[in-house]
Amino acid sequence: MTNAFAALSHAVEAEVRVASPMIVGLEWGSRHQISALLWDGDIAVASEQSLPEMETVTAILPGGARVAAVQIGRDSTTNLVALRIEATAPPRPRAAASIEVGTLVLALGSDGLGGTRARIGAVETLGPAWQSQCGGRIDRLIRLDVALGHAAEGGPVLDAEGALLGMSTFGPRNQVLVIPTETIERVVAQLAADGHVPRGWLGVGVQPVQIPRDIEVELGAASGLMVLSVAENAPCRGAVMAGDILISASGTMLPTPRALTTLLGADSIGVRLLLCLLRSGAIHHCDVEVAARPS
Repeated sequence: MTNAFAALSHAVEAEVRVASPMIVGLEWGSRHQISALLWDGDIAVASEQSLPEMETVTAILPGGARVAAVQIGRDSTTNLVALRIEATAPPRPRAAASIEVGTLVLALGSDGLGGTRARIGAVETLGPAWQSQCGGRIDRLIRLDVALGHAAEGGPVLDAEGALLGMSTFGPRNQVLVIPTETIERVVAQLAADGHVPRGWLGVGVQPVQIPRDIEVELGAASGLMVLSVAENAPCRGAVMAGDILISASGTMLPTPRALTTLLGADSIGVRLLLCLLRSGAIHHCDVEVAARPS
């Protein structure tokens, strides 16, 4: 009779052995460490939110060798940073084709010495593509029920067949999320080429406010975005002023800053938006062309 528990243990060990060559540690200072995923050629990816904006950090390769890792680009909207490392990525596992809630996963990371950390968990929540709080498009929502240590953030997440779901990261309230392979593929190509992901820009600093009740019905909105500042070289300068309340842009309501950042994706650059705003109690409209956000 086959010992199912032993068979499961051996299967997990085999998956970890196969995946270990793609895991590196990143170290800076004396006590700071996270993990990274060797992605393609000499490029690795890691969690942007946890890696400071330093030109070079130390990469700890499988086996323990330490080499330089130079940051070549970062995108806070999708929480990805790309680094060039003096190493060559092994063949990447195939991307996971389909997963379900309850699918068992392995979340791997570096132990900081050239070895591997491994945790078993499950897919807790699945969803369609979503926008991060900074406006970046994540190609699907994958939330895990797994106890992930801080140093393992940025490592690969595999399904039970060894297929790659993506890279682990921490979301709100320390929830463990996966940045899917589709998102990594798209963003890394832009970071390697340009060092950043192009995004639209109006050049305003805003905060949400309530619309006065006497004109709430006329505007069809209960809240909008008060303009706190307008950048010197903003594309909307002259049309929008500090104190204005943005209500909508080309028919899209703007109740929160996230609604505005979602609207200003890469495909918005060069697009003309018809802004509806409230100024001194009166409704105004103006036409503004979205510019590329300065790097």
